[in-house]
This record gives sequence, C-alpha cells and structure tokens, in this order.
Amino acid sequence: MNDNLHVVCPHCHTTNRLPRARLDQGAQCGQCKQALLEGRPFELTKAGFDRHLAKNDLPLVVDFWAPWCAPCRMMAPAYEEVATRLAPGVRLAKLDTEAEPEIAARFGIRSIPTLIAFKNGREVARRSGASDVSGLLGWIKASV
Repeated sequence: MNDNLHVVCPHCHTTNRLPRARLDQGAQCGQCKQALLEGRPFELTKAGFDRHLAKNDLPLVVDFWAPWCAPCRMMAPAYEEVATRLAPGVRLAKLDTEAEPEIAARFGIRSIPTLIAFKNGREVARRSGASDVSGLLGWIKASV
C-alpha cells in the first residue's frame, strides 16, 4: 500500500500529495493554503469535476441535485451529517444539475437526487431518491 495519497483541493483543484498517516490531521492545500478535507460536502463544477474524479485517491460520492428539488433540499442536512461522519476517508460533493447540465447528461441523470459513488475515477454504485442518515451511511459504506 502506498504511504501517500493524492487529494484534490475542493477550492483551487490542485492535486496534493498527502501522507496517509496524516489524513486526519487537518491537511492544507499546498497552493491555496485552504483545508483539503473539511468534513462537509463541497461544490463541484465543470472546472474541477474531471480532476476530482481522475486525480483523487479517496472515494468520492457526488450528489446530483437542483435548488428547486424538494427531496434534494430535504436530504441536504443528512448528507451534511454523513460527510462529517465519513471524513476524512470518503469525500462527499454536490453538483447542481441546473448549473452543470452537460455533466448531468454525461452521467445519464434522469431523476434527482441521484448519488454516484466513484472509486479510482470509476463509478462503482448509483442510487436515486432521498435518504436519511442511516440509509446514506449504509449505502456509502457498502459501495466504497
């Protein structure tokens, strides 16, 4: 097992090398000096989406959502809590399908919220519909 992980900064999208043993010690980005692993979902956009998929060694779960979607808004607090519980070993992100329709189309998003779990840049699981904390935790742990 490699002692270093590649972690993409949620702020500037720079790929950072981080010792695995220091994963939970408040690592900062070497470029922008902001926290790499904040324990909360971060926003993904077209600008950094592919980099986060291809250059991250940590599993990534993306919530495809929209601001007008009531089930998405209902699930948001549970998703926030799950991000806190799974940090720093799993990263959770959100992608606004209204702002980024090309990415939503690329992944065949037909209903929201849809969660996709990625590992090593590849989709490993998908789930549509809102869920509570225990449902999210169980699905993510089983998926990644």
